[in-house]
Amino acid sequence: MTAAKTPPTSKRSREIMKQEVNLLYPLDEFYARAGLALPVVAAVSGKEMPEPYRGLLVHERDMTPTLESFHGERIHIRVLDRRQISLSYAREVVLELDESGRIVEFGAIVIHLEHFPPAAREEVLGGHTPLGAILAQHEIAHVSRPCAFIQVAPDVTINQALGLSGSQLLYGRRNVISNPAGHALADIVEILPPTVEVREHARSAKERPQ
Repeated sequence: MTAAKTPPTSKRSREIMKQEVNLLYPLDEFYARAGLALPVVAAVSGKEMPEPYRGLLVHERDMTPTLESFHGERIHIRVLDRRQISLSYAREVVLELDESGRIVEFGAIVIHLEHFPPAAREEVLGGHTPLGAILAQHEIAHVSRPCAFIQVAPDVTINQALGLSGSQLLYGRRNVISNPAGHALADIVEILPPTVEVREHARSAKERPQ
């Protein structure tokens, strides 16, 4: 993966810094199209976020390799909804593990295709490979800059997407990926299921003396 060392802050990032962050963008646009009320969401600091969410979310790395490393499997996406206006391509997705099929993330992304080479653009529109993997495979220089960390009370839409039935609070982040010229490649909201917390809890329980 080619990462920009010290890229200028993107126009999108500068706009976010100047105003209150839309914590659920671009997921909120899919809700609006469906006529749904937004779930309850609040901004939290990285320090407030419990583990293992903190380690998975509070960083400037791409989420795809971060989740693959944590779960020990490759990841693919499953597109739930999509829309395209000119070179702005948005999709609502879940990320699934290749072998177990377990869902490890729900979210939405708007990708600015004008900043991608043709081959990468085609792969994005193919709707199978996560953006992080595409950026790595095509050696597209970029930087990931989270602009907010969030706590979400899951609603029916989120629970259905993640295969949940409870009301446990979930955690995620709003992120902007930019290229070295400072142009936003993508705006993303990423929400993780509680399975990561359950996994960590189970591991700790096994390590406790009986």
